[in-house]
Formats: sequence, C-alpha cells, structure tokens
Amino acid sequence: MIILSDEKEDRSGAYLSLKIEDVMIREVITLDENATVKKAAEIMNRFEIGSLIIVGKRKAVGIVTERDLLKRVIAQARDANTTKVKEIMTTPLVVAEPEMDLEKAVRQMFQMKIKKLPVVDGKKLVGLVSLTDIARFHPAMMKLLKQLAVNQAAPKSIKKVIDYYVV
Repeated sequence: MIILSDEKEDRSGAYLSLKIEDVMIREVITLDENATVKKAAEIMNRFEIGSLIIVGKRKAVGIVTERDLLKRVIAQARDANTTKVKEIMTTPLVVAEPEMDLEKAVRQMFQMKIKKLPVVDGKKLVGLVSLTDIARFHPAMMKLLKQLAVNQAAPKSIKKVIDYYVV
C-alpha cells in the first residue's frame, strides 16, 4: 500500500483549505480478493460504479477498475467465471488520509496517473475520492487541473476528465 504524503510544500497562488474528507464518498463498495471477475462486474453493474476496492485479510489490498477489466480480462480473453480479482487488480493500492489537503491530493493523483484514491484512517478504509468528484465539486480544482495539464502532458485517462469538466 502506498500512502500519499501531506508534507507541506511551497505553493504559488491561492491555497485552498479543503480536505479529502470534505469531498470523499463515504460508502465504499468492496469485494474479497478471491471473488471472480464475473462477480466484480455484476457488482459494478448493479451499483453503476466504475471501480471496486479489493480487500484481503480485512484490509484494502487493491482496486479493480473498468480499465482493468478491459485490459486484463477482455483483451486477454480470460474467463471471467474462473479468474479471481486478485489476479487482475491494480496493486499496490495508493491511498490517502482524510485530513490530506485536496490540492495536494490532486497534484499527487496527477503525478501518479491515477483517478481514484481510496481514503484510509489508520488501516481502516473510510472513503473514496475520484478526480471526477473533485473536478465537479470545486471550480478552483478545475483551474489547478488545467494548470497541471499545461505544464506537463496529462495521462490519457486524466486528460479525458480535464477535457470534459475543465472549460
């Protein structure tokens, strides 16, 4: 598990005091690492969500996204009925703490090329925040995303969010 740091850094421009806990989704749907990919897809369809946090031994160990299903199951013609989610999940899991500054989280998500960030308090999963949630939530975050995209090439998956939400 990789825990994003909230160490202070020099900032230029206005500073936002929003924290991850201010925008995170608190009801996170999880699935056991030994469940099948078919079960994961069924749950994602039922709840109309694009990812699941995968747990093993009572702690978050990975994430399965729609992209994982496309790249590691469908594109490889794997059997969804027999393939376990632990075989296709993205790991190590990158997480943050609820008190982390939202601006810092956006910068680190951009740098690490991730769009979804599980939130843990100690070792307990307490929420999930996505780049889309942040972009919809606060106009200042859209400005930050635009600045980051101008200064460095945005990963394809993040560029889609920027193109859609950042005007």
